[in-house]
Amino acid sequence: MKFTRHLIFVVTACFSPFLASANFDFNPNCVKAYQNIFELKLTTAKQLIAAEKKVRPNNSIIPLLENYVDYFYLLTTESKAEFEKLESNKNSRLNQISKDDKSSPYYLYAQAEINLQWALIRSRYGAYFAASREINKANGLLKDNQKKFPAFHLNDKGLGLINVVIGALPDGFMKSALSTFGIKGDVQTGLAQLDRLAENLPKSTYEPFYEEVIFYYAYLLSDVAKSPQAYAKTMKYTARIADSSLLKSYMRAYVCARNGKSEQAIEILEGRPKGNLYQPFAYLDYLLGVVRLNKLDVGAASNFNQFLQHNQGDNYIKDSYLHMAWISLLKEDTAGFNNLIGQAKGKGNTYAEKDKQALNEANSPRPQLVLLKARLLYDGGYLSRAMEVLSSSKIDDFKSNKDKTEFAYRLARVNDDLGKDDAALVQYQNAINLGKGLKYYFAAKSAVLAGNIYERKKNLAKAKACFRLAIDMKGHEYENSIENEAKQGLKRIGE
Repeated sequence: MKFTRHLIFVVTACFSPFLASANFDFNPNCVKAYQNIFELKLTTAKQLIAAEKKVRPNNSIIPLLENYVDYFYLLTTESKAEFEKLESNKNSRLNQISKDDKSSPYYLYAQAEINLQWALIRSRYGAYFAASREINKANGLLKDNQKKFPAFHLNDKGLGLINVVIGALPDGFMKSALSTFGIKGDVQTGLAQLDRLAENLPKSTYEPFYEEVIFYYAYLLSDVAKSPQAYAKTMKYTARIADSSLLKSYMRAYVCARNGKSEQAIEILEGRPKGNLYQPFAYLDYLLGVVRLNKLDVGAASNFNQFLQHNQGDNYIKDSYLHMAWISLLKEDTAGFNNLIGQAKGKGNTYAEKDKQALNEANSPRPQLVLLKARLLYDGGYLSRAMEVLSSSKIDDFKSNKDKTEFAYRLARVNDDLGKDDAALVQYQNAINLGKGLKYYFAAKSAVLAGNIYERKKNLAKAKACFRLAIDMKGHEYENSIENEAKQGLKRIGE
């Protein structure tokens, strides 16, 4: 992150967002601590915060910075035990801030940030009602702050995040809980708020908050909104962040992995900054294993083993064993496959969606090798290789309806990404016909993706029919999220 001199040497508090009042003093030391947090140099950040505490113990920026440290520590460790140990910090920090200067734009903003950060962590472990209350609190505080301080642009960071997350939530307990508080979201409104910040912060005195905005924006574009612009925008907006930031490496590698850019993800992860200054981040070894396996590189087992050896958290354990079982399958090692599938069933937790699905797959019949190869290659963006694998088979080569459906689905996905819309639509329809009565997600997802093609072609009647068909299919994997994708499609075309 680049820091300009005018942020530090300000003439008067009236013209700086950082010196809003004596006890919300975002001074150079605090700015430096904040910068280190967003490079994932958490130990250095804690040292700077401790120094600030000695000199200015009443500075209410301190509890906000301390909460950032906890937030990124918990994101990188993925440990529920550490979460339970640290969550009591929330109330003491809010208490300190609540006694401070109500005339500062940081007064409500800092309280909102702390509530929102704990909500995001809490929801990772299924504590949806408590997370909903914190989101509701944060939303109210930010809206009040926006009314009091309309020129305080940082309000849009939290409000944009809330808009996207709530707007994209599938029907379920958390959405119901939030609706009881009267909170509604809108994905496009939230993305527009964050996009404006991404464009404008570098030109303003709010520049040090740029990396935080991009951190949330990149994740929301890729994971929540599933935007086709996720890759391009993330690479564009992260370009100005310093290469010394481990968070930059994570953001770039993650969005590359999610968008079929495996070679680029491998390059980023292998060249990421390392050393004792950085917070341990075992997930990056897991992610490197995933993208290496997507090119059928069986050496990826070393990355999964590295992750399992250093991981202190609860997530991605089942999924790591599942991936290693696939490696055994690629090596035609049946005994190894069976052993690792047993590990996937018996070890780890199912807090994360990836681990829930890994357990489902571990309890399912062994994957057919052609389909597994096509799946991995497609996910990695190796479309020509995936098509070559699929072209060596035909639908009648597969015995079960599940495998026949998956074959049609995989063929459709590859054709879709190659821009062969008509061929993709034929195979999506085959997957729908073969799989609409099965528990697997292939048919429902095919209906959504066919709807997307018809939407692009401006054939709105067929697009609506496909989205409605996806909604009507019940009792399959990923039902809530696929149904939500279909509803978002209907919303886009004015249904």
